[in-house]
Amino acid sequence: MYNSKTITREELCSLFDHTNLKAFADKEAFKTLCREAADGHFAMVAINSAPVALCRRLLDGTGVHVGAAISFPLGQMTIAGKIAETKDAIANGADEIDYVINVGEVKNGNFDYIRDEMEQMTALCREAGVLIKVIFEICYLTDEDIVKIAQIAKEVEPDFIKTSTGFGTSGATVQAVKLMKETVGDKVKVKAAGGIRGWQACAEMIDAGAERIGTSSSLKILEEFDAARNG
Repeated sequence: MYNSKTITREELCSLFDHTNLKAFADKEAFKTLCREAADGHFAMVAINSAPVALCRRLLDGTGVHVGAAISFPLGQMTIAGKIAETKDAIANGADEIDYVINVGEVKNGNFDYIRDEMEQMTALCREAGVLIKVIFEICYLTDEDIVKIAQIAKEVEPDFIKTSTGFGTSGATVQAVKLMKETVGDKVKVKAAGGIRGWQACAEMIDAGAERIGTSSSLKILEEFDAARNG
């Protein structure tokens, strides 16, 4: 894990999942997103599943991953539906998958469903050789919910658990990132996303244990980081 006081600019760039999940994003917007990600040597572009093939072509040879958001942003698809969308995204060139859990089943207390969903999604991604991230959408969850889902993840071992879609009532919090990381330990990494628009907020997430940062404000964060280091 990184420390905000010692992290280098290169290391910070490697944490960014550079994001455009807007419904109205057009081809030019994705060209800009991919160019920025390639120029910055970011980890990934985070997009909906429809533009995956386009972004894969735009990023060919850059080393930047293409991440597809599955059942986004509500998570209210059957497991079979999520599996089908994931397979389609992987076939089109996605090498990272961020899927939204069925929060309704969490509120029903049906954690067996959450485990089954996570096991099937993780198995599919493992077989395909792509990274898998599980989006909790913490704004709708209690701390007890978060711990129970993170305990399942500790056993299933997806690559990451993730705080938020950025489309809920609120986004990542330092408290939630700490709670998630404390629960999974070294078994699973944590991605913070939602509402991270400046270096200070980003630094707080890193210090809480986040090892990926989902944001549409990557360039602004870097500007503020540079100013803080050079000021």
